[in-house]
Order: sequence, then C-alpha cells, then structure tokens
Amino acid sequence: MTAMQTTQTWSLEAVAELYEQPLLDLVFRAAQVHRANNDPREVQLCTLASIKTGKCPEDCAYCPQSAHFESPVEAQKLMQVEPVLEAARAARDSGATRFCMGAAWREVTDGRAFERVLDMVKGVRDLGMEACCTLGMLTEDQARRLKEAGLTAYNHNLDTSEEFYPAIITTRTYQDRLNTIRNVARAGISVCCGGILGLGEEQADRIKLLHTLANLSPQPESVPINALVPVEGTPLAENARVDTFDWVRAIAVARILMPQAKVRLSAGRLEIPAEAQALAFLAGANSIFTGEKLLTTANPELDFDRQLLDQLGLYSRRVGEPAKETCGHAAPSGGICTAEAHAAPALA
Repeated sequence: MTAMQTTQTWSLEAVAELYEQPLLDLVFRAAQVHRANNDPREVQLCTLASIKTGKCPEDCAYCPQSAHFESPVEAQKLMQVEPVLEAARAARDSGATRFCMGAAWREVTDGRAFERVLDMVKGVRDLGMEACCTLGMLTEDQARRLKEAGLTAYNHNLDTSEEFYPAIITTRTYQDRLNTIRNVARAGISVCCGGILGLGEEQADRIKLLHTLANLSPQPESVPINALVPVEGTPLAENARVDTFDWVRAIAVARILMPQAKVRLSAGRLEIPAEAQALAFLAGANSIFTGEKLLTTANPELDFDRQLLDQLGLYSRRVGEPAKETCGHAAPSGGICTAEAHAAPALA
C-alpha cells in the first residue's frame, strides 16, 4: 500500500463552505464522491489492541491512560510477542484485515521494547494482515526501521485544530505531531491521521482540523473520526456526547476532501444508533474497528457489526480475498464503478 498523492489544495474558506452546507445536501455530495472513488459496498474491518497500557507521561485531557489523571485504567507493561500475534490471528479469523497495535508511550525509544514491537509487526505481516502501530512520536530512523519490518500504516492523530490543541494537550506541541507524520510519510509508510469530536471545540476548530488533514502531503490513507468517550477521572469526564448529525457531517466532509482515504468510524460508535451509522456509511465511511475495546474504551460487539453490515448490504473482504471486479464504466471524476453497483436498478 502506498501513500496517496493529492494535487488539490483546499482553502480554509472552501472547507468552511463545504462544512456549512445543509446536511442532506452534504451527504448526497459525499456519497457521489465515495462512489466515484471506492467500492461503496466494501467496509474494511480493523482491530485495535493495546500492547502497552497506561502510565503515559502525556497529559491529553481525554485519555484515561495518562499518568496525570486518576482513572479506572490499570497499567500494563508491554506485551510479549506471541500473545499479540494470538490476538491478531483471532482478529483475522473474525474478518479483520488490519491489526493495529497501540502503546501508551510519549515517544518511541530505541532498545529492547522497540525491537519487540518490530517483531510484532513482522509477525502480523506474516499472517497476511496489514499492520498498523500508534506508539507516539517517531524519529526518521525509527520510521525507517518500522518500514523495513513491514509496517503498513502509522496512526498519529492531530486530534483538533492547532489553535484549540493547547487547551487539550500541553506535553507536546502540534508541530511535534506534524513532524512525526512527516517522518512516517518520508519512510514510505501510509499515514493514518484523524481527530476527536467533542473535546469542547467550536465548529471552527473542526473545520480547521479537516482543512489541515486535507492539505497534508500526501493525504492520509486512513482518517479515523472519533467521538469523545468521556471517562471518569479525566478532565473531560463531564463533556456532553457529540451530536450525531455533527458526527455525520464531519465524516461527509472528510470523504469529499480525501476521496480515496479509508474514513474510519472509531471511538464513540457504541453510543451511536445503527440508523446514524448507516447514514455515515452513505456519507462515505468505509472502515470500522471491531473487537471488544478500542485500547481502553468499549466498542460494539462483532455480532452487532455483522448484522448491521448485512442489513445494509455491505461486505468486508477477508485476508487474501480479491477486490470485486470493476465494470470499466467511466464513473464521475475518473473514479471506479463496481460491476455490481453499476447493474443496480435506478431509483424511481
């Protein structure tokens, strides 16, 4: 998998105009972009595992793994390689094609722990799966070593706008995050980068976040859209849940701005009704995280996801399965059109 290039630069004004469209008009436009660039029925299943939990020196106000807060999360040392690979096998057998490994570190340090993570990456790749890590800040050399181990993607979210960021995190800067994203891209690893809604930000902050993501070069291959899950003991424990339509709006704008990215429904999905998730898929979401937890927060059960995808006529490819054939029909914007989708009867 290679990082995606983009030749379009989005102005902040253009992103704001897009974001402020009437919701149904926005979803309709996003659906058109999605169908022009992706198989609209395919949803990638990913599994995220916490390989080292808690005692993180960062002070991210939303995170129960921070050592700065008293939360219910119990700290756990870095896992051994084989239990991680057992979890990856189980995820693969359940239909996941990407296995993501998260460690509660501020930054990667060279040594035995990093060597163990490299072995995990190699093992996941040997299972035929995509391997993703989120380990904190990376140097160029560390990114290169992860690439050599076979890492498919690296997750490093921007979380929010640069202006609002200091209200949420003080132990690293926005530029620190951008530097890691740059190091990952330079190493030839796909960038997974998104944000969190519900941190207390204004609409303008959401627009600025999406503007920044869209203008990364290359654009992120994966864009997780998280809704804050307030956790006892963190500074944001009393924050209100994100409005569902605001969540859909962000997904639709992300799809239009980043046509070929995997737009991933991430944290907070457990509290979002199935009908709203269906609207999100229409608006261009094409990946979900499966498994009991996303690091430390609850996630919908696999049976719920399977039933939802089945009800919506969506499918997930298993490891080793080829993509559905495209019909060769000239879709808008030079995109793709699957034979199945092209053959579907038109609505009256």
